[in-house]
Amino acid sequence: MKLILTQDVNGLGAPGDVVEVKDGYGRNYLLPRGLATPWTKGGEKQVAQIKRARSVREVRDVEAATAIKQSLEGLKVTLTARSGETGRLFGAVTVADVVEAITAAGGPAVDKRKVTIVAPIKTVGAHKVEVRVHPEALASVTVDVVRA
Repeated sequence: MKLILTQDVNGLGAPGDVVEVKDGYGRNYLLPRGLATPWTKGGEKQVAQIKRARSVREVRDVEAATAIKQSLEGLKVTLTARSGETGRLFGAVTVADVVEAITAAGGPAVDKRKVTIVAPIKTVGAHKVEVRVHPEALASVTVDVVRA
């Protein structure tokens, strides 16, 4: 199935990219969530518009993205969660929890779709989280999970 991405999709592409995916992935995941639209000849104009807007935005944002990356990496993010005696959490820390903790720590507004938890956070301690600020700027944030 040939689709035009309307939003950034991890491991697939950026807005405006024309991608070829399996029919089920496109029909059951990308299209219902509004991440892509079906490719048509008329869609080529839409691709050109999305790419033009993205290129203008990227050039403007490279310096800002670098500044945001540095502020995120210098941030001390602490998150409280309920845990047992051994330090194992009751449940896991989600991306939404991390975004909320970054905001509470005084960090910049972060889109939760841009946050990747490298390994599931299920224990108390320091954990690495990646925030894709820009295609060329990936911030690594350390999140300290403490017992509530």
